[in-house]
Amino acid sequence: MNIRPPAVAGSFYDKSPETLQCQLDSWLIPTTDEYKKIRAVVVPHAGYVYSGKIAAQAYRYLKSQAGTIKRVILIGPSHRYFFQGCAIPSVDYFASPLGNIAIDKQSVEILREIDDIEVSDQIHAFEHCLEVQLPFLQTCLNEFTLLPLLTSNVSPVNVANIIDSLWQDDSTLLVISSDLSHYHPYSEAQKIDQDTCSLIEHYDPSLTPEQACGSTGINTLLLLAKQRDYQITRIELKNSGDTAGDKERVVGYVSYLVSEPK
Repeated sequence: MNIRPPAVAGSFYDKSPETLQCQLDSWLIPTTDEYKKIRAVVVPHAGYVYSGKIAAQAYRYLKSQAGTIKRVILIGPSHRYFFQGCAIPSVDYFASPLGNIAIDKQSVEILREIDDIEVSDQIHAFEHCLEVQLPFLQTCLNEFTLLPLLTSNVSPVNVANIIDSLWQDDSTLLVISSDLSHYHPYSEAQKIDQDTCSLIEHYDPSLTPEQACGSTGINTLLLLAKQRDYQITRIELKNSGDTAGDKERVVGYVSYLVSEPK
């Protein structure tokens, strides 16, 4: 088996399966709030001590729909490499301390023929933004396959064209991994992030990397969500000054649910 092993277990989150599972179980309490079919989530990707609880606030809604989700398209920004388009892996599995997740090889074979797609295990090898989402997904869902895409120099319109046909049926969940503003003083970051959330909630696909490091993925989601009349619901907005950091240079975090209209 060709496996991409965990790269940030022990730094971004606990490497002990037992400790990690215990932490996630304490955060991922099922909710009684009802949403029509959840089609996507937007979640942060910092270390769990900073943003884990904010991500969990969205993920826990998936537990009631775990039986129907069979594939996850996971999109985030490449932090280590700059390249044209999107990168998908050639490996068979992504691993976390909680086990292996099979890659959706059928979709990989389809996408590798597209000009904006690069097949690269190197680009994925040490990237944290997708990896930190895996334990949440493993805890909230039953068995599923994974299609991981890292974005670099590519337009949201092109990414939307790439994933539109793949993200059609109810059994496919889209996960957008992104933090918000980086390294502003607390009150300034709050204003920036509130303005960013206003753009998201008005389906305005004009976010920049300064507003959200995963702006390409969020803008892609906004384009498709508006076309499909999906409902966007903010779950929680905080920053590292609220969780585990000082208030001098904070990073913003938000979680959203995207669901079919009621």
